[in-house]
Amino acid sequence: MTTPARDALAARLRAAGSVFAEDEADLLLEAGDGDPARLRSVVHRRLGGEPLEYVLGWAAFDGHRVRVTPGVFVPRARTTVVVEQAARRLQRYDRVVDLCCGAGAISVALLGRVGALDLVAADIDPDAVDVAAENIGDRGIVVAGDLFAPLPDRFRGAVDVIAVNAPYVPTGSIATMPSEARDHEHRVALDGGADGLDLHRRIATGAGEWLRPGGSVVIEVSEAQAAVSCALFTDAGFDAAVESDDEVDGTCVVATRPA
Repeated sequence: MTTPARDALAARLRAAGSVFAEDEADLLLEAGDGDPARLRSVVHRRLGGEPLEYVLGWAAFDGHRVRVTPGVFVPRARTTVVVEQAARRLQRYDRVVDLCCGAGAISVALLGRVGALDLVAADIDPDAVDVAAENIGDRGIVVAGDLFAPLPDRFRGAVDVIAVNAPYVPTGSIATMPSEARDHEHRVALDGGADGLDLHRRIATGAGEWLRPGGSVVIEVSEAQAAVSCALFTDAGFDAAVESDDEVDGTCVVATRPA
């Protein structure tokens, strides 16, 4: 609904560089919840360059509002390619690992699409772990640690799908990222090493120990890195292929442990 207040706010946002000023104005007015002081606060934060998702306290992902807090990686629409490919390989009560889970967006989406799962989400960033625990609640377990290290032993050799959005930005490219990511998200959620694939190498090496025969890793990657990432998993003994979704500009590698 158009009102003078909404139009004035949209004009301020547009002048600050917002491409979707009207939509942002609606969301900020919702966040203000009729409290003028709160509205001034959220508008000030947004006009100051803070990511909209941090200002609102949530990010839209696969039809869900996923809670996020400053510093925690903001879910992107392109990651739904991982959700889609993982969901195709799952049934209710299957065993799933959401590795490098961030806010737990992949977990939330898979629970929404598939139903109840035997789910563990893991991240090395304690802030992300705290937020993921809020988002997932009692529908799964959230653990803190480096990749596979914190996973429960009962998952060893028994996981149906490992869904991953590990950092894959090359270290040298972080400086060229949009400021909303570069200056606000924790570097540990972005930096993938010299070529962006350091964690892909470690996951390719370690995933076989955790997957059941026929289980799969579904891992996000850029289109430019996909062939190299796919080869890493093939060399590690997986049947691997690149999958993409042009609608969300998403790419992932699906690597299956031979049965």
